[in-house]
Amino acid sequence: MSKKTHSEKLPEVPPVADLEDAQQQAKILAGALPYLRRYAGDTIVVKYGGHAMGEGELSRAFGYDIALLKLVGINPIVVHGGGPQISAMLDRLHIKSQFVDGLRVTDEAMIDVIEMVLSGTVNKQVAALINHAGAMAVGISGKDGGLIHAQKLLRTKVDPQTNQEIKVDLGYVGYPDKVDPRVLYALLGSGLIPVVAPVGAGDSGETYNINADTAAGAVAGAVHASRLLMLTDVPGVLDKNGRLIEELSAEEARALIKDGTISGGMIPKVETCLDAVLGGAKAAVILDGRIPHSCLLELFTRAGPGTLIKA
Repeated sequence: MSKKTHSEKLPEVPPVADLEDAQQQAKILAGALPYLRRYAGDTIVVKYGGHAMGEGELSRAFGYDIALLKLVGINPIVVHGGGPQISAMLDRLHIKSQFVDGLRVTDEAMIDVIEMVLSGTVNKQVAALINHAGAMAVGISGKDGGLIHAQKLLRTKVDPQTNQEIKVDLGYVGYPDKVDPRVLYALLGSGLIPVVAPVGAGDSGETYNINADTAAGAVAGAVHASRLLMLTDVPGVLDKNGRLIEELSAEEARALIKDGTISGGMIPKVETCLDAVLGGAKAAVILDGRIPHSCLLELFTRAGPGTLIKA
């Protein structure tokens, strides 16, 4: 065995402040152990969008969070949005957008732009965040490997003049009719992290733009995810006094929708969670993506920052 030479430097003893910081970090890691064991080998689907997607520091933190999940033995799948990026590109091309119930009416020319932005620019940016953090992510769309089969989404509205319901043609806007997770399993089995753009293929191969929340819920149900984590721009589901509701059953969630406690844009998010848990996911969480490392806080601590919804 070789002896140390004088040129080799032994590690310096850290100052007390650094040692205290290190001890705190060790304490946090030890406290996370039961949760790490709980989710080991499980699949977690994360819907990534909103404010967290646009902020540099939050984006980098998200990439490290997803990489960490993979490195500790969890199988993450990311489904991302891209509404602001789509709007920016359409504005550059002088294409005006029209929305019905929060859904972008999409014609044939617009769907090409949407697919380019979602499956191209945004998809690769999200995968790059995770790759930079030390894991291996692969960007795909719902069209790859027949992952998401879509059907045309139909909407109706009441004509204010006749007071009758009329059909609204949203164009190439769809919903997940069927999810075939084999391509996801193949990627996960190879140690890769799938990053999914929310577009799907119709019966004739046509492309449909799918709401990212809806796509994430369908994927979570199909892979029987332990958790669907919905990163949003709100703390979670709030009661009538504005306080966070930490946990809801499916029945309780429906009751809160019925009495108006859950309203506006929170309704489709809660309905997506309900569809996910009824479709096969164990639970779904609506949590605030504006909080750094919100995914880790939700999974590995008792102080989960969101609303848990179970079947």
